[in-house]
Amino acid sequence: MFSEFATAIQKFISEMGITTIVTTNDGWKYIVMIGVACVLLYLAIAKGFEPLLLVPIAFGMLLVNLPNTGIHMYNGHGGVKDLFEFLGEGNGGLLDYLGLGKELGIFPPLIFVGIGAMTDFGPLIANPKSLLLGGAAQLGIFFAFLGALLLGFDPSEASSIGIIGGADGPTAIYLTTKLAPHLLGSVAVAAYSYMALVPVIQPPIMKALTTKEQRMVKMEQLRQVSRLEKIVFPVAVTVIVSLLLPSAGTLVGMLMFGNLLKEAGCTNRLAEVASNGLMSVITIMLGLVVGATTSGDTFITWDTIKVVILGLTAFCVGTAGGVLFGKIMYYTSGKKINPLIGAAGVSAVPMAARVAQKVGQEECPSNFLLMHAMGPNVAGVIGSAIAAGILLSIYGN
Repeated sequence: MFSEFATAIQKFISEMGITTIVTTNDGWKYIVMIGVACVLLYLAIAKGFEPLLLVPIAFGMLLVNLPNTGIHMYNGHGGVKDLFEFLGEGNGGLLDYLGLGKELGIFPPLIFVGIGAMTDFGPLIANPKSLLLGGAAQLGIFFAFLGALLLGFDPSEASSIGIIGGADGPTAIYLTTKLAPHLLGSVAVAAYSYMALVPVIQPPIMKALTTKEQRMVKMEQLRQVSRLEKIVFPVAVTVIVSLLLPSAGTLVGMLMFGNLLKEAGCTNRLAEVASNGLMSVITIMLGLVVGATTSGDTFITWDTIKVVILGLTAFCVGTAGGVLFGKIMYYTSGKKINPLIGAAGVSAVPMAARVAQKVGQEECPSNFLLMHAMGPNVAGVIGSAIAAGILLSIYGN
């Protein structure tokens, strides 16, 4: 009787999470990742840095680094087939089953439906030149892609790393799931972290590349966009992009479908669900499963450090590319375009547009750039999806 009780106590102690941390060689990595999760929670809750994204991701990171909970047990990167085999053996935890939405490429496109339902493409339609700024801001993607190749990553991995420069979390997750699933944790955390830090990273770059005179430029009010234009736009973009670049059709198509629900006028209830209920549910599930890819034993590597550095480089170069092209438009327009709006081309809707507005008002309190910056901002969403489509069509299976 006593020996059985002692065995039960020994088994209980051996299965404790703290025991695993103390007795394994990688135990310190779990402690580090728990600390990182707490820092992200602090930034999200106390500082307001993208809390709707960072809180689920950080809590998923916290859960997966508490050993032996059974909430996440699959640590492979063999793709959907291996995950199905693992779950079929009855080994999965809650986050493994939720992870099917990520592995099957379901969650990111559904996020795009919600983004489309919340987005007004009016500023882009009123000023089509904004597309050029959105395109210029994707420079960071291809700059980081080349940098990743030089550091020894293969083209598929380099593509996934480069897409961080688009500052578009769902696009980064979608492309990485398709091309380099083993990098998903580091790519997703880097992408969403830099999106949250837009107000910190972008202003110094914007100010360094522009003069006071350029930052003070007041732009003319945009023309009124008709309802017909807003309805035709998502249909036309879907058709054109899908015919020219089919691999971008899923993301762009879902983005435009959500926007059509918003603009059609007869589908307000669906638009409300897409922009609120659906968006919230998918954000929670996607955030948790992305956080669950950051287990300390596999996340803390030199490759992760390289991804974080390259991602920051991509984001900075993308911001600089948008601002510099904005300066070109400043001169070619007879000094009528404020180059600050080019920084919004990195996507990160609508935070990047708000940053352009804030930096402009620091020089001239009566300057209102928000709606002008929204043009490049939404163009950046389309641009990053197209860039992902190009990379996927070249390096995808």
